[in-house]
Amino acid sequence: MCGGGGGFYLTRKTLSELEKERENKAEKERFEAEVNQYIRDIFKDLNNRDVEGINRHLETIKNALDDKDIEGYFELRFGGSIYKKTYADGLSDVDVLVLINNSGLINSKPDEVLKFFRDHIKKRLPNTEVKIGSLAVTVKFTSGHEIQLLPSIKTETGYRIARPNDNEWSNVIRPHKFAEKLTAVNQANGNKVVPLIKLMKRINAGLPPHKQLSGYHIESLAIDAFKSVSSTPKTYKGMVEHFCRHAEKAVLKPITDSTGQSVHVDNYLGPANSDERQRVSNTFKQLLKRIEIANSKNSIDSWKKILDGEWE
Repeated sequence: MCGGGGGFYLTRKTLSELEKERENKAEKERFEAEVNQYIRDIFKDLNNRDVEGINRHLETIKNALDDKDIEGYFELRFGGSIYKKTYADGLSDVDVLVLINNSGLINSKPDEVLKFFRDHIKKRLPNTEVKIGSLAVTVKFTSGHEIQLLPSIKTETGYRIARPNDNEWSNVIRPHKFAEKLTAVNQANGNKVVPLIKLMKRINAGLPPHKQLSGYHIESLAIDAFKSVSSTPKTYKGMVEHFCRHAEKAVLKPITDSTGQSVHVDNYLGPANSDERQRVSNTFKQLLKRIEIANSKNSIDSWKKILDGEWE
């Protein structure tokens, strides 16, 4: 009921109904707090990186590549997720750019450099798994760490890496541009975007291989999703939901690669609206449905399965 001028309002709800609303609100707040705390606990594990072990492996690789018959020198520099601080132990490979300076390899084709890397590492580590890919050599140590060595040839204008499936060197790469963009978005969002990326990599790792996104693609999606700070959530739970809603639509179109390594970040999914892109979009749709059900039931157990990468 409203009173005339100054007015007052009397609700038609009973005391029991008001009490029920209060209890529901309190339960929802407890649920939100518990999910966010679980996410923060996950971050503690994701940040537990074996730095000493990785450095020992890198020193071993550097010694293996040293060859007195080859002029010049090699410099190992972290790339990929470690350079951008989105590395998650057990989920991300350790990507290392091998800068080849004034070397006898300077005029070699990418496949010749990759074979040189493989042969020398295999000679030094005969019992270690060493594989050649289209861009890099992957060394899988018994410790569980996988280190990917990406050769990069120095030219007058900068460094070039191999072009996928082409056996030619790329345009000059500028990985710092991407890292600068990610840093800016992360800082604008209270330094929560980099941890969020690690979490999404964890969820992504639980998918069947044919549905998984590359780590670089996840990072690029996150930059786009959180570039408008005023419209993005402030809690980790809200950020997960926002990322999934954004990715469901964003994966349908190619993302331009700012580093110069290729034309698009997500070439592996084909052109816009390809079958592969539709499949990935549907995966996010399914994930959002699971989140919606978990929220409607205030189910922390359902959220834990989502965050732990368990796909039903």
